[in-house]
Amino acid sequence: MLVTDRHLSSLPLPQAVAQATAGGVGVVQLRERDLPAGQLLALALELRRAMADEALLVINDRVDVALACHAQGVHLPEAGLPVAAARRLVGERMLVGRSVHGLKEALRAQEEGADYVVVGPIYPTPSHPGVAGAGPQLVREVASALKIPVLAIGGIDEGRVTEVVRAGAAGIAVISAILGSGDMIAAARRLREALERSWAGLRA
Repeated sequence: MLVTDRHLSSLPLPQAVAQATAGGVGVVQLRERDLPAGQLLALALELRRAMADEALLVINDRVDVALACHAQGVHLPEAGLPVAAARRLVGERMLVGRSVHGLKEALRAQEEGADYVVVGPIYPTPSHPGVAGAGPQLVREVASALKIPVLAIGGIDEGRVTEVVRAGAAGIAVISAILGSGDMIAAARRLREALERSWAGLRA
């Protein structure tokens, strides 16, 4: 999952997303919290065209925008709408995900009908300055208790993929590992390959 931050990207966001999906990103979470609804919707529609159905688009927090742009899902911040409330609005045709920082919140999200959770920050990350990473043990604790997929976020790069997958992560969510790179296609491809090697190692 690529979580967007247009201020970090050296390219216009639609172009950056097109490169990331070409490199193997499977889900794009549009998270531009400073944009009003109208501008966010316009950007979401641009991203859908740029992605050309190569990846799923989920909208952070704004259920209304997710519905208006026919996104494949909505991603709820921990302090956002309850999962059950979002599910009533979007029905079963959309994914509903939730960001969590601990086991209690993850279990509640699953109980309310979340399709997946994103847990973190696992390692120190510029997007949460001054916050120490919880470490892969948080992934292990949450993934061992949940039946839905758990994605790890926070300071994850190519060298840390195997560690979080071994801890139970079904995948990863990144921002700067792709958007902060000089070659977004190559960065996404390296992360995708690291994931595939890690998954293969689990099956071996």
